[in-house]
Amino acid sequence: MTQEEPIVAETKEITQEEKDQQTVEAIEKALQLVVKTVQTFDQRYIFKTLRDLVSVRPQLNASVLSKLINTYLGDAYKSYLIEYIGGMAEDVELKNEVLPEVTFAIHWLVQLYLLDQNELKKLDELNTKHIITLTKSQNRRSLDLINVKIWFYIARTKELLGDLISIRPELFLSLRTASLKHDNETCGVLITLILRNYLLLHDYTQASNFIEKVEFPKNISTSLEARYFFYLAKINSIQLNYSDAHEFVITAIRKAPQTQNAIGFLQVSYKLSVLIELLTGEIPELSFFKKPGFEKCLVPYREITKAVKLGDLKLFNETLAKYREHFVKDDNLTLVTRLRSNVIKTGIRIISLSYTKISLKDICIKLHLDNESSAEYIVSKAIRDGVIDAKINNQKGYVESNEVLNVYSTNEPQVQLDQRIKFVNQLHNDSVRAMRYPPSVNRVHDSLGGEADMEDEAELINALQDEFDGDFF
Repeated sequence: MTQEEPIVAETKEITQEEKDQQTVEAIEKALQLVVKTVQTFDQRYIFKTLRDLVSVRPQLNASVLSKLINTYLGDAYKSYLIEYIGGMAEDVELKNEVLPEVTFAIHWLVQLYLLDQNELKKLDELNTKHIITLTKSQNRRSLDLINVKIWFYIARTKELLGDLISIRPELFLSLRTASLKHDNETCGVLITLILRNYLLLHDYTQASNFIEKVEFPKNISTSLEARYFFYLAKINSIQLNYSDAHEFVITAIRKAPQTQNAIGFLQVSYKLSVLIELLTGEIPELSFFKKPGFEKCLVPYREITKAVKLGDLKLFNETLAKYREHFVKDDNLTLVTRLRSNVIKTGIRIISLSYTKISLKDICIKLHLDNESSAEYIVSKAIRDGVIDAKINNQKGYVESNEVLNVYSTNEPQVQLDQRIKFVNQLHNDSVRAMRYPPSVNRVHDSLGGEADMEDEAELINALQDEFDGDFF
């Protein structure tokens, strides 16, 4: 009995030209949804269009973009876009009545291509000479979500070039224009871009003044809200408002998309959350540092937490020296340095609970302080701040702890319960507010136009559930 030879399926190798044609067809299919947005005033179609265009970003090249530009754009746009991407201009019959949304989307794709090719100078020139002017030429609500993406990459280009100051006037001017037009999405992204601009230059005072003079719009994407609350947390933590900063960073983590694209944002948020908790006197649980995908990046912060928990100043200094580069890279060195006083306070609290009476000399040895005068100053400050309940005998040089009261005889349990109830109520209110409903114009259209396209509706629902978060970095 002979063994049958396995049948090997012949696979036809796809040429680069065929791949490019498939990419062009995918982009054209995505752009067809723009017409539905204009007809129904339903922003969900634009949302899905942008999401589909991001999926073809790795396949973008000069050939694909040249075909799109030649097919959809007139000579006014073709003349400079073809030059920037290094493509070939062709005399092709244009599509009838090309919508401004399609024109803006193709400019956005050119931005993505030049950024991926690391052609930052070309991209900056394109943004400055043409795209910024283009964003000012139209006032259509269906362009709001595309404008958000365009402005993000304009600011991102300046950031990568290290030119943060020159873009500020355009950001402020566009924010004023968007506010007058009630363009909430563009207002939201411009506010976050301005805040990021300030924070990268460590100009926290100007950032705080800016927040006081603007009102962040409501009913916008949760991705923008997450960025905004993170920047608020950063500013408040630098300005010693740790309680407000803690609320803001928790809100940012909760609103951030829990997807792979937002992993960098979540890492930065978790790091800031650890430091704010430590500065408020709380110790994060050990399980916090064992979150899947975050164990490695949180190692320096776990070691710092260990030093603060033990009140070991020597261990704290060693950890700070070991991971100093990590803290500088994360822009958290200032907050980590502030934890030194918390380490000392924790050490004093542990000593106060362990010893009824202890000399200042022994405190110096245990906390690795320079002299008894420093120990006396630190202990007196801890008593004044309410860290410990004790008194100092200056004549005999010792610290005597008072009897510890039962915490349940104080108002502390009631305060903690009140804080948790407020948090749960706020969480419920935010969840209800974040629920998405179709615009009222769609309900009128459905009642007059008959049955809705169930398959199309299902695709939109899936697109909304898989939040578009391609701009997190």
